[in-house]
Amino acid sequence: MTVTVYDPESDPAVWRTRFLNLFDRTPVPTAVSTAEGVITGANPALAALWNLTPGRLTGRHLLDLFTPADPRKLSKFESAMRGGRRSRYPFRVRWTAAGSSYEGELTVEPVSDPAGELPPLLAILRADEPRPAVDGREEAVGPVALTALESRILALVAEGRTTAVVARTVGLSGDGVNYHLARLCRRLDASNRTALVARAYVLGLLSPAAWPPAAD
Repeated sequence: MTVTVYDPESDPAVWRTRFLNLFDRTPVPTAVSTAEGVITGANPALAALWNLTPGRLTGRHLLDLFTPADPRKLSKFESAMRGGRRSRYPFRVRWTAAGSSYEGELTVEPVSDPAGELPPLLAILRADEPRPAVDGREEAVGPVALTALESRILALVAEGRTTAVVARTVGLSGDGVNYHLARLCRRLDASNRTALVARAYVLGLLSPAAWPPAAD
């Protein structure tokens, strides 16, 4: 009798689970779409740009979210794909979130090459960093204004809530919360959560009762 030994390394389901775990955890905003640009999956880092959960982006078109700086590159990209040329295609794009405009580079790359079919696409966004001022700090762009979600996250952190508790409270994943906190730290020039809360208090973004924060 032949005994078949299960090898998890050859199981497609195992590799799919690993990919999804990595996809959800990467801090780089990323999406998978059809060859036509319809999103079939988005990670928390991408969804957090619009204060959404990843599932809310499924079914949306990449062009609903991002505006190419040079629309002529789209036709060149489509021609290259239909001609069988498989490579990375960077696009300068801009988008709007919470009333503010942002710019960055969206790199689109085929992720497989099934015979006779246009492959699905992997889209990775790298947002432009704020321009540094003369003293080396990020250049200020008017007064600091927080979205309702950012204010809620900041208040919960000031109360000493853990990432898991904040995530459950605001309806995001832990990675989504960490993404927002990282952005807030950059915007407020804070090195960690304690410094972030202190800086927010100085700027009047938190009431005095929120300081000092409780320990996690």
